[in-house]
Amino acid sequence: MALREGTQRLNLLINSRNFSKFTSFVGVRSLSDNVSSKPVTASASETAGDHLIYTQEHFALKESLRKIINQEINPYVDQWEAEGKFPAHKIFKILGSAGFLGVNKPVEYGGLGLDFSYSVAVSEELGNIRCGGIPMAIGVQTDMTTPALARFGSAELKKEFLLPSIMGDKVACLGVSEVGAGSDVSSIMTKAVRKGDEYVINGGKMWTTNGTQADWMCLLANTSDGPPHRNKSLICLPMNLPGVHIARKIDKLGMWSSDTAEVFFDDVHVPCKNIIGQEGMGFTYQMLQFQEERLWAVANILTTMDNIIQETIQYTRQRKIFKQPVLYHQAVHFRLAELQTEVELLRSLLHHATALYIKGNDVTKLASMAKLKGGRLSREVADSCLQYWGGMGFTSDVQVSRFYRDSRLMSIGGGADEVMLGIICKYMDTLPRK
Repeated sequence: MALREGTQRLNLLINSRNFSKFTSFVGVRSLSDNVSSKPVTASASETAGDHLIYTQEHFALKESLRKIINQEINPYVDQWEAEGKFPAHKIFKILGSAGFLGVNKPVEYGGLGLDFSYSVAVSEELGNIRCGGIPMAIGVQTDMTTPALARFGSAELKKEFLLPSIMGDKVACLGVSEVGAGSDVSSIMTKAVRKGDEYVINGGKMWTTNGTQADWMCLLANTSDGPPHRNKSLICLPMNLPGVHIARKIDKLGMWSSDTAEVFFDDVHVPCKNIIGQEGMGFTYQMLQFQEERLWAVANILTTMDNIIQETIQYTRQRKIFKQPVLYHQAVHFRLAELQTEVELLRSLLHHATALYIKGNDVTKLASMAKLKGGRLSREVADSCLQYWGGMGFTSDVQVSRFYRDSRLMSIGGGADEVMLGIICKYMDTLPRK
């Protein structure tokens, strides 16, 4: 019933919201004069009738988003990369008004009420943005800061934080990682001590995406001295409260257009009613949403890998060495064939895991496998393709060099490769016995 209502709402959205204003294609400023920057379009085998999980509505959603990307985002990516920040409030408002920040969120709070496969479709389309930083920032808003709030938050919290986040009126950030606690979430040190009807928060968060622009943070903090997996809570924390300090904007290897902050809390007072769900359940809530977060990340980088391979094919067909195109050398076209095969295998794993997930299955093992493979394969694609661009690949003028920088985070953020291997081994029952 909910899915049917969501689909009806999606059809109304596509027909009624002002998508017509996005119909004129604005050409992306090419990072290489002789290489097309148009995104890879769906092949005949990827039509709605044949697709494993996508329907006509999925493809309509992707097409509408593509128009927004081509007109409102891609023409400005180079500028935002150079400036080290994109205008999150402006872009999120555009996306929120068009329904893209709450695809699988409740209708009563501005979402479309659709299943997670639609979020995967959106993530795939966001991979056509000409950098990694902006899709990552959007993913933080849609699939990292708001899932627990949507599932477990009170009606009052949802109205104050979820609704404006879905509509694009507020920018959210996630406060989990710390200097000494990245992939090991249980080791965080930030404390929220209850005093009357408030929590007093002290500590700090590191690598906070959207941190310098965010209106609120979904904060994970220790609310008791109990066992590390049962003493943490998620709290909605307005970023304009006294005692919240943006210590610095972090200079990163890649993801330049996404602002990343180090944040400190000095006796920050937050009402106890701002806790999401039950006190002490924060770690569990955070773990539950990792399935979606990791599948979303894989979906996003798949499209980018497709684009990088296709642009490399175009470039190597034009570039000549020893009187013939680089592409015609067997080592080159064989390697590109291998990479595209690996991408297709990863896409199959993603869609298989998504199909199982929307039916209510636990796909932690499959999501971890996909995340692991996505991180490693993106490094292979970036390294191999950059090599075929020769000296141009070592400049900042081409997309492949940007992907080389940006894609490295895939094996670190959201759970490092080694953590994914540990999860997979746990499900395989191959870990050493204690």
